[in-house]
Amino acid sequence: MAGAVEARLAELGLTLPDVVPPLASYQPAVQSGVYVHTSGQLPMVDGKLAVTGKVGAEVTPDEAKELARTCALNALAAVKSVAGDLDRIARVVKVVGFVASASDFTGQPAVINGASELLGAVLGDKGVHARSAVGVAVLPLDAPVEVEVQVELAGA
Repeated sequence: MAGAVEARLAELGLTLPDVVPPLASYQPAVQSGVYVHTSGQLPMVDGKLAVTGKVGAEVTPDEAKELARTCALNALAAVKSVAGDLDRIARVVKVVGFVASASDFTGQPAVINGASELLGAVLGDKGVHARSAVGVAVLPLDAPVEVEVQVELAGA
């Protein structure tokens, strides 16, 4: 049975996806004490990237913001795979977003707002977090965006 967090996702018209399988030698998420750390999540949908390229060149900032939302949704799936239930999230502690950027693109914070806004919409006050938004030259599979999340669990 779905908990309150997954019910909220449904209210928002979203479905928690399957965990994206690792592309290399790592786990999608690991728990250490009361924290779950996700690996960087790409905007994978049904096992593939819908969009590739650099933000500010082949990918618009608005498209990239939506892709960051997808990354955050994939991160929640990774958290659930370790925690068992998203209702155990006490708070999102940190979000780190990477944006594959054209050389003159400086709007990384606005792109990663897609992930931050999704976490806030789904988790309310528990979704408020510290954050970094970093521009990079290239990401795996030529993804435009990658997001990693750290959450604290209640009742761990």
